[in-house]
Amino acid sequence: MTNLLTFNGLDASTGGYLLPPMSPADIAKIAEGQPMDPQHLAELRWKYEQASEGHYGVAEGVDPNDLAEAGWGVIFAYNADAAVRDALRELLAHRKAQATQKKEIRYKEYSGADGYRPGESKNAFLARHGAGPGPVVPDNVPYYLLIVGDPQAIPYQFQYQLDVQYAVGRIHFDTPEEYAQYARSVVAAETGQGARPRRAVFFGVANPDDRATAMSATQLVRPLAASLQASQPDWTLDTMIGVQATKSNLAGLLRAAEPPALLFTASHGLGFRNGDPRQLQTQGALICQDWPGPTWKNPIPADFYFSGDDLASNARVDGMISVHFACYGLGTPQYDDFSSQAGSQQVAVAPYAFIANLPKRLLAHPKGGTLAAIGHVERAWSYSFLWQGAGQQIAVFESTLRRLMEGCAVGYATEFFNERYAELSTDLSDELENVKFGKIPDDLALSGMWAAKNDARNYAVLGDPAVRLGQP
Repeated sequence: MTNLLTFNGLDASTGGYLLPPMSPADIAKIAEGQPMDPQHLAELRWKYEQASEGHYGVAEGVDPNDLAEAGWGVIFAYNADAAVRDALRELLAHRKAQATQKKEIRYKEYSGADGYRPGESKNAFLARHGAGPGPVVPDNVPYYLLIVGDPQAIPYQFQYQLDVQYAVGRIHFDTPEEYAQYARSVVAAETGQGARPRRAVFFGVANPDDRATAMSATQLVRPLAASLQASQPDWTLDTMIGVQATKSNLAGLLRAAEPPALLFTASHGLGFRNGDPRQLQTQGALICQDWPGPTWKNPIPADFYFSGDDLASNARVDGMISVHFACYGLGTPQYDDFSSQAGSQQVAVAPYAFIANLPKRLLAHPKGGTLAAIGHVERAWSYSFLWQGAGQQIAVFESTLRRLMEGCAVGYATEFFNERYAELSTDLSDELENVKFGKIPDDLALSGMWAAKNDARNYAVLGDPAVRLGQP
């Protein structure tokens, strides 16, 4: 088997891959040139040590599934439109009531002078509000934090770093009415108006002669569904893999009388070149089984992918949580992570950082929106579920989905990705330190740690991190 590393993602303009297979040596060179922020690295080491000892984000004795103990807060940019805050008032009132059921008031709004300031680091923001490194003390800053705003106003980097310590989600919509619609959807689901039967669907594309989707279908989707079926007997699990994973079948699933409470998809994500007028609207769309595979040498037509524009007005996605393994499935940074982390000149991959249109439309659907979407910012890697020499590694996905199916909040469920990021960052830092002082670099090991670290960091939550699947 070749040692070339395969990446997900298709170039919409050429029909080819967004990034060709690369050798471990090439990626190891990127890793060796990567600067690491000492302060952030110290916190990642703490996170890894805490996870190793069985401790999680909140301080010992705090129940992360009880907002009255863990707390809930919302972060606006300092100059946020007041109409957005007003549109969210139903959700904010709901969360404030949940976070003040006991004597302590563990609800915070960070706006105006208390909001996020341009260029502010996570540590600077927390210090302004009386919090520092270590376990979360909800009396200072709540464990669940909802960022409100696009990644230009509040950068992805701030979200990644905050998520190491806290349970973080983000929402951003184009109009106040979409914010209001999302708020109504969450409150309806949590007050018994939108609970769905315990059904999960696993949608796995396996395109002909395509190594990336063949691996995700056989090494991620199938074993994940099988394992969860065994551990969650109260749930009905269905799979749509290979020839079943077509665009029309996905559209039909989302229009069905009883759509799933949990949807997991694995596929290529669609990418566009910077400056393409279609990028902001369609980047991150899900390539379906309709794509003939790498023999296709032409621009990718809309018939091959499912985008936000394909979400029907009569779709029934309220009360659902979706998880998407796909390049740019949740969003796109302004600059390419490869060039910026290699220490070379930054290369713009988009005019500005933005959130993918499909998950935004899922959350703000006029008939009732999805509670949250978990997905990838930047390109996704097979190292999410494979490890050199060890093969299939699905524990992070499995643990996250088990927590979701057992009714845990999405921000708490995704802590497993944050712990993986912390562990891999620590291991990579140690290895690079050894190379600096004379150790002969192991290209395969270095490339694997670097790829897996970036992959784990870039998983994020779109939606309120405190949402959870309701019980029918």
